[in-house]
Amino acid sequence: METPLTRLVGVRRPIVQTGMGWVAGPRLVSATANAGALGVLASATMTVDRLREAIREVRSRTDAPFGVNLRADASDAGDRVRVMIDEGVRVASFALAPSPELITELKDAGVIVIPSVGARRHAEKVAAWGADAVIVQGGEGGGHTGEVATTVLLPQVVDAVDIPVVAAGGFFDGRGLVAALAYGASGIALGTRFLLTSDSTVPDAVKARYLAATVGDVTVTRAVDGLPHRMLRTELVDALEHSGRARALLQAVRRAAGYRKLSGTSWLRMVQDGRALRHGKDLTWSQVLLAANTPMLLRASMVDGRTDLGVMASGQVAGVIDDLPSCGELVERIMKEAEEVREGLTGS
Repeated sequence: METPLTRLVGVRRPIVQTGMGWVAGPRLVSATANAGALGVLASATMTVDRLREAIREVRSRTDAPFGVNLRADASDAGDRVRVMIDEGVRVASFALAPSPELITELKDAGVIVIPSVGARRHAEKVAAWGADAVIVQGGEGGGHTGEVATTVLLPQVVDAVDIPVVAAGGFFDGRGLVAALAYGASGIALGTRFLLTSDSTVPDAVKARYLAATVGDVTVTRAVDGLPHRMLRTELVDALEHSGRARALLQAVRRAAGYRKLSGTSWLRMVQDGRALRHGKDLTWSQVLLAANTPMLLRASMVDGRTDLGVMASGQVAGVIDDLPSCGELVERIMKEAEEVREGLTGS
């Protein structure tokens, strides 16, 4: 299936596997790329040196195009961009809007720039700055998310910009792909659905927790870091939502101490990061500490399998997923379903 997205990035299928921290590593990305979709490596949880190693590992596993996801606000974003350029990465995706200067640097080096946005105005802004395409995530999506549903946000953005639009939030099958194309999108981006594959390195017990979840078990909470965050309801989420400020602060300090040892981050750096996150937001200090440690909260679940100590970012689609196909099986299934739906609509 050819769309503006497939022509832009050089893949065979109009499907993107999103850059999920601790999940979208070389194994998942290369499996996605080999299936004909666009795999995106999550770099925010890697050092710069590890990013270079991971890119080379993906390259050793596939000849297909793939991307790297970056945090535009990272202090070492420039170093990461240079690694990507040096290593010949095809696509740069961003969780936050990159600056015009960063977009220009990447485009001058031949890298395709695809930011993720959650509002029409943000899509208009990055398009004006020269972004090549945009991923639009509605409120159904996992992680930090907004309040506008994909079915409302997507047509707004499609009508507002002249670059390819990729739909995210609530997609998991071929019916969703056809629906997104009907809205004017050039493809779909999937996170939770790729997390729940046999190629994902997430521990089996954690995958089982996702598979057992109902739609009602996927919640949006501000208790973790003060921002709307869609995730599975876990012991940590319940504890934070039902704790007073003093108890929540004590829990946050205890967890921060444990994660500080894992990450090697100093208390001073954690406080500095926390102050930066607190600026302009009405956050408690417990939320500040947890916000600074959100990557480690994710690591506790996604790597260590400690769902009691971590958070489990999740789209609402977790409630309707019940199997663990390989990336190849998943992509082929989506494309087959999409073709069957299209044939049913046309009566051919």
